Amino acid sequence: MTSAELLIFYPFNSYDMILIADSGSTKCDWILLENWKPVVECSTMGFNPYFHDTDTIAGEIRKKEELIAHKHAVHHVYFYGAGASSPKLNQTVVNALASLFPKAKIHVSHDLDGAALATYEGTPHIAGILGTGSNSCFFDGEAIHEQVPALAYILGDESSGSYYGKRLLADFLYQRMPEHLYEQFAETYGLTKDIVMTNVYMRPHANVYLASFMRFCSSHRHEPYIEDMIRKGIREFLETHIACYANHKEVPVNFVGSIAHYFEKILREEADQMGIRIMKIVKKPIHGLVEYHRKYTFSGVSQG
Repeated sequence: MTSAELLIFYPFNSYDMILIADSGSTKCDWILLENWKPVVECSTMGFNPYFHDTDTIAGEIRKKEELIAHKHAVHHVYFYGAGASSPKLNQTVVNALASLFPKAKIHVSHDLDGAALATYEGTPHIAGILGTGSNSCFFDGEAIHEQVPALAYILGDESSGSYYGKRLLADFLYQRMPEHLYEQFAETYGLTKDIVMTNVYMRPHANVYLASFMRFCSSHRHEPYIEDMIRKGIREFLETHIACYANHKEVPVNFVGSIAHYFEKILREEADQMGIRIMKIVKKPIHGLVEYHRKYTFSGVSQG
């Protein structure tokens, strides 16, 4: 979605069956609603049209029989996903969803838009994602504005799961970890350089592989080595992706994602030092998206 595009959605009635999805690179959460009451809640693998084609996406969703059982009853699908950042990429997802829900009007948008909507409380705000990847935007109530681009896991994704995974693996292979953590990491994962290089450089979805090592960070979060790494990454994200907005000290900043959730204390401490006012931190945006659509798109047009 470009910064100039208004958030305008298809109108619907309260009795319409609405399917909402929020997809990161690792996992996609789904909720099917009828008269605003959940009919189905489930998860699938995450979808990213940079890496997944229409057949792959459709094939994985089709495995969720509880969703497919309602395929002819769904009136609207709102899908927010990683990588859904251009008309061409979005069409890959649209085609998959349209093949499964033939009577539905399909809306596909970026996961960043989903983050902005899920944490919106009626006033302009900055929204950040800290999960497998990272990103930020400013939402004025009608349009999404991005100040700097997201450069993905090779060039960017500061303070994301893939960002920390790269640092853990590099420090492990370079033997720069504290000795006791090095031994625990080796025992936990049984890695060799060849295994790491194969997964990072020769197999698909390296970003998800890298982010999988966040479990080690979470379980050792009080170790000085881990805490220092997390603080440096969060500071880099705040300096690059939040302080870039001229109004970053005037408007609230909200976050979604597992990294923001599990390391909330450090995130708030680092933000406070920079004069950044964090309000909401939500691990999963899906229920916030339901609330946004219930409040703001029942008439068909988002209103600030």
